[in-house]
Amino acid sequence: MARDDTVQRLYAELARVAKALSSPSRLQLVQILAQSERSVEALGRELGLSTANVSHHLQALREARLVEARREGLFVHYRLAGPDVFDLLNLLRQVGERRLAEIDRMVKGYYRSRDQMEAVTRDELVRRAREGTAIVLDVRPEEEYRAGHIPGAVSVPLDQLAARLEELPREKEVVAYCRGPYCFMAFEAVQMLRVRGWSARRLEEGFPEWRASGLPVVSGSAPERQKRPGTKGPAPARVRAKRGTT
Repeated sequence: MARDDTVQRLYAELARVAKALSSPSRLQLVQILAQSERSVEALGRELGLSTANVSHHLQALREARLVEARREGLFVHYRLAGPDVFDLLNLLRQVGERRLAEIDRMVKGYYRSRDQMEAVTRDELVRRAREGTAIVLDVRPEEEYRAGHIPGAVSVPLDQLAARLEELPREKEVVAYCRGPYCFMAFEAVQMLRVRGWSARRLEEGFPEWRASGLPVVSGSAPERQKRPGTKGPAPARVRAKRGTT
């Protein structure tokens, strides 16, 4: 095979990956699957798409080896093929924010207008959680929390937050996080908390970015109804600054 033909074929294979991601719905699917494995039906409900439409997008991702599937009874569950798939999405977001003025305008105009306060960085959250000066709040759905979360995080899904506010102490600032920098759940949680008198800020990014940075992650269910942090009872595990430990 001629050298030029080999180079052309190599770039053609790379183009398969780019083509598989050339859809807003597929990028959203990658972001959701970065949280936890999902069935086709669950993904459809999440995105407001038909099962057939979701299956079509997942097949395109699967053909590019970006996702994998397993069957459980009548249901097919999908997961990312590896952490590098999310790394690719994260890099795409960063390049887009730096290079496309449209993205910068949307981020500033739509997101930052909803929260003028500076978000908490990962390093700041590590320090504050270690010192016990902040409550870390995971507002994602419970199945995502079970699949993996920041050590010591309190699980209160956004749709339960209004009914469970009294589980959160008022004497500490609450730092809420969700799926990533474009996820609305943390913005809405912070707004709800502030209106009701809590000091609250959001994490700058989300759980997948936390995990991708090498910081500690734990998995498992939250207590059935968590005690207010600071009350008697088992204390939540604190985030440790050393990477790769819990």
